[in-house]
Amino acid sequence: MENTHDVQDLRNRKAPIEIAPAEFRRLGYELVDRIAEFLSSLPQRPVTPGESTAAVRQALGAEKRIPEHGANPQGLLLEQAANLVFDHSLFNSHPRFWGYVTSPAAPIGILGDLLASAANPNVGSWALAPMATEIEAQSVRWIAELIGYPDHCEGLLISGGNMANFVGFLAARANRADWDIRKVGFRHSDAKNLRVYASTETHTWIQKATDLFGLGTDAISWLPVDQHQVVDPQVLRQRLKDDRALGVTPLLVVGSAGTVSTGAIDPLSEIAAICREHNVWFHVDGAYGAFAAAAVPAEFEGLQEADSVAVDPHKWLYSPLEAGCILTRHSGALRQTFSYHPPYYAFDKEVLNYFDLGPQNSRGFRALKVWLAFKHAGRSGYVQMIGDDIRLAKALYQKLSDHGDLEPLTQSLSITTFRYFPAELRSGPDSKRVEAYLNRLNEELLNRLEKSGEAFLSKAMLGSRFALRLCVVNFRTSLEDIEALPGIVVRLGRQLDQELRAGSR
Repeated sequence: MENTHDVQDLRNRKAPIEIAPAEFRRLGYELVDRIAEFLSSLPQRPVTPGESTAAVRQALGAEKRIPEHGANPQGLLLEQAANLVFDHSLFNSHPRFWGYVTSPAAPIGILGDLLASAANPNVGSWALAPMATEIEAQSVRWIAELIGYPDHCEGLLISGGNMANFVGFLAARANRADWDIRKVGFRHSDAKNLRVYASTETHTWIQKATDLFGLGTDAISWLPVDQHQVVDPQVLRQRLKDDRALGVTPLLVVGSAGTVSTGAIDPLSEIAAICREHNVWFHVDGAYGAFAAAAVPAEFEGLQEADSVAVDPHKWLYSPLEAGCILTRHSGALRQTFSYHPPYYAFDKEVLNYFDLGPQNSRGFRALKVWLAFKHAGRSGYVQMIGDDIRLAKALYQKLSDHGDLEPLTQSLSITTFRYFPAELRSGPDSKRVEAYLNRLNEELLNRLEKSGEAFLSKAMLGSRFALRLCVVNFRTSLEDIEALPGIVVRLGRQLDQELRAGSR
């Protein structure tokens, strides 16, 4: 319906979404108090309420259309939102959340996001966000320093691991193709010959990247892994040599600095040497593990030699979501990949404009929460926290052997994998039938454990074996929490084992 108000009514405009300063202050104080109470209550809460989809939707309410008239925030609007979020969510800030690779949000980062939203700068160009741009640039340098990457590198913050790896992939495509791929694209006759190389343990971002950016998933040359879940460099060298002989153009090799399943680290230094030998871009997916280079640098030898590295501050720097980061040792590589300057960009080209270095034009102030946490914890604080997470995962691996019904499988960085293996089944023959039953048993056990709210793990497939996977990137986890887990798993496992065997009679 057309607005028939006279334009003169706008002389003293009152927007429906504005909140007066005094009321904003009161609402803010109340909400911060509620958040502080929530954080302090986490150890007493279940990790997740384990509710069904129907229950969550019922809690939200049956409104199918946008409200015609807004609600006054002086009432229960924020209180209602807090109740919905705090009573019907999975809490990765819980000390017993060890699933996937999602960390608790550092409290200073929570406040940093509030401050960033208050200023709301567009960190696409320096002119629109001078201080935010410089804070991001400093944060990127500090990230590089923490993992031992060259200080002359360039980079930027991005939404997460997929996007950070995508940017590294696109940088390889723009800087290693033998033609102007940004202009000609895949109409060039050699486009069908491009190949990328990645281990079978590489995160699925590589399929997405080849799919989205024109190569197609058939362009992936999958490299097998050994019993330690890492690539054999000699297999890579021979694959590159054989492919060149067939007229294939190797474009990119992906190395893992902490695989998502087991935390395995590829032999980065050897892979880097092979990539230099063959003039192939070497990209390291360190979204989960690369920050551990600050605590255990010897395990990441060669990381500094990669052409690009993806890391996620919202994993092992404990930043609130979203915060990923891409680094490249080649000055100008990102500009060569992304920069365009249409006439409506009235921005100074001599300053740092992040729209030149990545896929976004409008960009939020992601860096403030990262920068504040660096200032709060310092390098030594991060070395301590990351080291503690690694030690806790190792402590679990050692304690698993104390329980006859638990089988430790792998341990690397802060990831430990194991499975529930009833002791009486170990004395029989190692048959496919037993393995199939163990997979079924552990898969259902994981479902029950997650729904119980007592702890939250995820899964890993080790060949054909289904494993329970613990990943500690959690500054709230204590040894007491770790020591409680085996007992929980054994109790739920025995109950489930009895049910399954009874049902099969």
